Amino acid sequence: MMEKNSIGWQKQPNKPNIQGTIEHAIEEITGEKVELNASGRTDAGVHSLGQVANFKTNSSIPIEKIPIAINTKIKRSIRIINAEEVDERFHSRLTCKRKTYRYIINNNLIASAIYRNLETNIPQKLDIEKMKQGIKYFEGEHDFKAFKASGTSSKSSVRTIYKAEIYEQKDNRLWIELTGNGFLYNMVRIIVGTLVDVGLGKINPDDLPKIILDGKRENAGKTMPPNGLYLVNVEY
Repeated sequence: MMEKNSIGWQKQPNKPNIQGTIEHAIEEITGEKVELNASGRTDAGVHSLGQVANFKTNSSIPIEKIPIAINTKIKRSIRIINAEEVDERFHSRLTCKRKTYRYIINNNLIASAIYRNLETNIPQKLDIEKMKQGIKYFEGEHDFKAFKASGTSSKSSVRTIYKAEIYEQKDNRLWIELTGNGFLYNMVRIIVGTLVDVGLGKINPDDLPKIILDGKRENAGKTMPPNGLYLVNVEY
């Protein structure tokens, strides 16, 4: 599933949302009320290139026709890419093994008018080599208490980051990618905000292990805006 998310995933009464939009479309084409289980709830402003959601149905519509049928009923900012049958025990969130998130930074002095909702502009010149040095400290199993938003419901803040990379793109754009077994609320956006502070010289990259170990939110960077964040891939 691909979504340009300006309204958020989670179903809410009397508010536009992606979950409710798709559920309504499925009801229209199958006659059944369904409950969509997503791999995670993307916040308003966050985008997805590979969201996964599952539901149960008794419909006789051929599985390969499901994406086409749903796409005719929903706005063009949401597209169903593929559909397949899975074991009844499958759950998009609970059986997920890995997720990859990407954050896109435009490091030009002038922000883009066209891509303003698809990336975050940092006009100050970033020291990318220091950021590349710093991001490696996030790999491995750590308690990411310093990198979660207040109100996070998860009992444990211990997560494993399998891969953390910064890719330099053309036109002074950066892709910051994190692959892990799970992410706390706003964790990716706070990690990126911390790396931006490294790039701006506000945080020494070699101080990151202590910031992680101390677990104090005030020592990490700010929470970056949602518009630069993408859920890229979910693995099972």
